[in-house]
Amino acid sequence: MRAELAPEMLLNAYASGAFPMTDPDGITRWYTTDPRGVLPLDQFHCPKNLAQLVRQRKFDVRVNHDFEATMRGCKDVYRPEAHGGWISEELVRAYTRLHQLGFAHSVEAYLDNQLAGGLYGVALGGAFFGESMFHRASNASKVCLVHLISRLRDRGFALLDTQMVTDHMKQFGATHIPAADYKRQLRAAIRLQCAFA
Repeated sequence: MRAELAPEMLLNAYASGAFPMTDPDGITRWYTTDPRGVLPLDQFHCPKNLAQLVRQRKFDVRVNHDFEATMRGCKDVYRPEAHGGWISEELVRAYTRLHQLGFAHSVEAYLDNQLAGGLYGVALGGAFFGESMFHRASNASKVCLVHLISRLRDRGFALLDTQMVTDHMKQFGATHIPAADYKRQLRAAIRLQCAFA
């Protein structure tokens, strides 16, 4: 089903467990997964070498400094010539609008004042829906993830949705749960009043 990307439709979709992706044919559709990928905030594992890098403050980490550039960084990474990637210009416009409305957020790492990596996602109540991450400098996106986890914990968030679990995310504690369990957690999380920014 073709996704309607007006802000209200996007937020309603997230609240029901769906998310949009642009397919190789250029059409953006709604998707859900079962099982669902989540990263339990109380089970986040930060590898020792990454924790050391964070303490060194090699990167200047900023929140919502340049959302669109962060999303475009993700778009550039996930754009293999074979299929064109899943982040379309249509999605960039839709999420930038969500950002302007205060629902979509980015965590960014800068090196010598240049964007070196980052991640973005959508916050709704006490749920954060992680969409994508990228890096141009080694470990930049991982540092952003550590800062994201810290921010979500500090502000009382209850759910970090990763949609799927990649080998990369497994090292941090991401896991799959049945869709029914996910929806229960989602319903409870979006009732919370949490402020990301």
